[in-house]
Amino acid sequence: MTNHNSLASEDLKEKANQVLHSLRKYQVPNTRKAIIQILNSFGPFFLIWALMYKLWDVSVLAVLGLAILNAFFLVRIFIIQHDCGHRSFLQSTFWRNATGYVCSLLSFIPYFYWAKSHHFHHGHNGMLEVRDIGDINTLTVEEYRALSPFKKVMYRVYRSPLVMFVIGPIYYIVIHNRLPLINLPDFKKEKIGLIVSNIILIGVIVTACVLLDWKKVLLTHGLVLGFFAVVAIWFFYIQHQHEEGYKHWKKNWDYMTAAIKGSSYYKLPKIMNWFTGNIAIHHIHHLNPSIPNYNLAKCVKENPWFDNYTTVITFWESLKMVNHRLWDEGTQRMISFKEYGQMRRMGLI
Repeated sequence: MTNHNSLASEDLKEKANQVLHSLRKYQVPNTRKAIIQILNSFGPFFLIWALMYKLWDVSVLAVLGLAILNAFFLVRIFIIQHDCGHRSFLQSTFWRNATGYVCSLLSFIPYFYWAKSHHFHHGHNGMLEVRDIGDINTLTVEEYRALSPFKKVMYRVYRSPLVMFVIGPIYYIVIHNRLPLINLPDFKKEKIGLIVSNIILIGVIVTACVLLDWKKVLLTHGLVLGFFAVVAIWFFYIQHQHEEGYKHWKKNWDYMTAAIKGSSYYKLPKIMNWFTGNIAIHHIHHLNPSIPNYNLAKCVKENPWFDNYTTVITFWESLKMVNHRLWDEGTQRMISFKEYGQMRRMGLI
């Protein structure tokens, strides 16, 4: 893992300001690339889904293997939805929203409501006042220290691998996104849209269950959704829970610094970047969310200076991040509960 947080923030902001305008050329949608991505994402997804449906009476193990593979095609479909929500991917507003909405019926993540909350996340990433919208709740060392023993146990359970990467993701996809939990004035319209979205989704599910074997329908898509949820939350975790990230209170918070230092560059093999729509190039995505996923690889290749300011993580290094639990404001990094205990014993907190 390489990180360059020692470089002055002012230097980072000056450099970012110099080249920010040059990134605009990458945000121009390419209809041909978009159509190709739609075809090579939806096509394999429906073929594998149909094969899973047919194989239930033949081999459950084969179905499980195909479910894992199809989860990654659903990730690609969700990245299309994600880009459409950022008003990128396609030039036409109508076709962009229509495409994003169709994607949402497969991902179970409501298109307009989630896009609104995700925009909020981009505008407040790393701001300690707002960690409850579009983000993984992370307590500071001082906040955790002030908790009652019971609440400390509950937070430890919440941050455990089982909850964070298995139970939590499934809850988030299937239940959390069905509920209008954000109580901000700007979300009033989206709350109504979420109710409509839920009704349409239920209609699609019921129709599929009536036309096909309902048990196989629910099991087939349920398995794919489960694996998809785990992959999606894992990536989001790696992108914003890296050790030397960026988390500040609003008075000291800066958008560009939060984008580049608060979002990691998850260096993965090309095939994994293909399956995950280049979302691992997250620092550039946060700096300019209008860049479609199919242009991110070219952008990072032509602007190598970004690597000097962000945290670059390999897959094997990312596994160590599972132990990141608390944000230490003193050292400006994520720490484990073990480190917290050591700091307590040494009288540092």
